[in-house]
Amino acid sequence: MYITNIKLTNFRNYKEQEIILNPNLNIFYGDNAQGKTNIIESIFLCSIGKSFRTSKDKELIKFNENISSVFLEYEKSDREGSIKVEINDKKNILVNGIKIKKLSELLGNLNIVIFTPDDIQILKEGPQKRRRFLDVMISQLRPNYLHYLNLYNKTLEQRNNYLKQIKLENKSEEMLEIWDEKLAEYGEKIFIYRNEFMKKIKQKINIIHKNITSENEDLKIEYESNCSNKENYLKLLKERRKLDIIKGFTTKGVHRDDFMIYINNELVNIYGSQGQNRIAVLSLKIAEMQVIYDEIGEYPILLLDDFMSELDEKRRKNFLEYIENTQVIITCTDKGRNCLMYVHIGKELIIPENEIITILDLEKMLEYKNLDEILKELNLENNIINISEGSNKSLILIKKEEKIQGYISNISSQTLAKRMQKEIL
Repeated sequence: MYITNIKLTNFRNYKEQEIILNPNLNIFYGDNAQGKTNIIESIFLCSIGKSFRTSKDKELIKFNENISSVFLEYEKSDREGSIKVEINDKKNILVNGIKIKKLSELLGNLNIVIFTPDDIQILKEGPQKRRRFLDVMISQLRPNYLHYLNLYNKTLEQRNNYLKQIKLENKSEEMLEIWDEKLAEYGEKIFIYRNEFMKKIKQKINIIHKNITSENEDLKIEYESNCSNKENYLKLLKERRKLDIIKGFTTKGVHRDDFMIYINNELVNIYGSQGQNRIAVLSLKIAEMQVIYDEIGEYPILLLDDFMSELDEKRRKNFLEYIENTQVIITCTDKGRNCLMYVHIGKELIIPENEIITILDLEKMLEYKNLDEILKELNLENNIINISEGSNKSLILIKKEEKIQGYISNISSQTLAKRMQKEIL
């Protein structure tokens, strides 16, 4: 799965901008407030139908303009597709040119996982952030989940309003039975979805975290809910009815669900360092990527908004193995120093730019010598990996663990050099 191109019209600071994307690695770098995150936001909008930065759609419209749009085309293993989001007085979403009636018709067309510097707040702040993480992930894979979540929230709002009326206007408590029944019905369905996906994450996250931290930390995740089935929740609502009336809101339910992450048996959001919290979130997001892959057979598109600058070199390399088969879209402020710089060299393989010694124009070299002679001269007979699929265009030499390794690629040396702004030899 990958995005082929995006067209922004009056979106944030962009008047008209078309962007052609590489199926593998894409890096946008520059000073702050130049619009890099706006590109990430536009992709998120087309996937989820909402911004991750604001709840007010009008803020997405360029200043002094009345209408904004994002048009995106993508390819999956079995089909091609397009998504268009138009924003003026209201928001219209078109999937493959057809206007959708419900947001659930959008979800699942374009799967994404996003990392932002603010994602550390998933653990540091309250449970609302953690529930939102679950909601975004599950909605992409089970569109019905969003339907039940909306029904639950609407019923919850109605029940809370009636609780206030009982307190202030002495309305009958018996009417609460109507909302209690529906709240328990929808709450049970939401719990089943959340419990299913928390189990999937739980199976993966500790292995991922051990790999990123070089086996130094043990991570555990626990899901907390008081709505495991309809009968128990109905009983709980009845037990807490008097308290709910006093407070004027529903004090228990899936709207209070949470999950906790422990590192070496200590709560990371309380006892963990800033770095440990960040790596725990990274492990959580990678687990999300793998769960999505298990569900749909393709990796989601990975959006990294100035996130990787927070990781040290070792953990960046450990992270690399998880994104080799993924379209990655990165924003950063400094291409040379802070940005996670990897180069796609062919056959879904990306390697760290700082490991590349040189790029050789193999096409030109083969005009004078055969491949075996070239490799022998370079002492690469036993240290060569051919990913060219029969089209030998370039030879990339890298230094890894004090050894020289060669890759034969079907991407021309000129193209690779342009990606790296590196001289061809």
